[in-house]
Amino acid sequence: MIIDRRFIDPNPFDAEQGDPIALVPADLTHLPARTARRPSRRLAVPGTAAGAVRWHTWGLDVAVDEWRTQRAEGTWSRRWRPEKDVRAAEVERLNGVLSVRASPSLLRHWAVYVAMMGDDVYEGMSYTELDGPRWELCRSDGEVQTFHDYHRRVSVARISRRGVPATENTSGEPAELRPLIWSRNDTVRSRRRQRPLSTPA
Repeated sequence: MIIDRRFIDPNPFDAEQGDPIALVPADLTHLPARTARRPSRRLAVPGTAAGAVRWHTWGLDVAVDEWRTQRAEGTWSRRWRPEKDVRAAEVERLNGVLSVRASPSLLRHWAVYVAMMGDDVYEGMSYTELDGPRWELCRSDGEVQTFHDYHRRVSVARISRRGVPATENTSGEPAELRPLIWSRNDTVRSRRRQRPLSTPA
């Protein structure tokens, strides 16, 4: 299953467009880098959908409630057991596609981790890692982050990105642009805070 760019915003740090995301069940298939190149090119520019698959998450609410109850009772650590099947689990970028691949059981655990992120928020931000048990890690690890002020961050990063080429002599390469955009974000935020509020006439 691929989540294409129609559903993916620019990131909240430097407004770079996010990659399509491929969710790959490891027990059924894999996504070679050469194969990932084709959907990456096809999805480079958002277009009309040829079809859609509705992703149902039957049982997710029940699983989240169960984990929350166990954590509240202090029994989670005693009942939890590490996943047996973390073979071929990986989170990596393949030719412009972010591949999230794991066994169905591990994907279910990751879904619960992501669903519970709102339970532990620090200064408006929460995150969770996508990996296997610490003693049997995935080949590559990923992370999901959320921000309470996500839309504001994206807006600031977009303004910073538009302003950098006009004020800096850059080649436009991402590795060169990113630090300039990051440093400009603070200036944009400061200007927004100092902007006087308009009053109705």
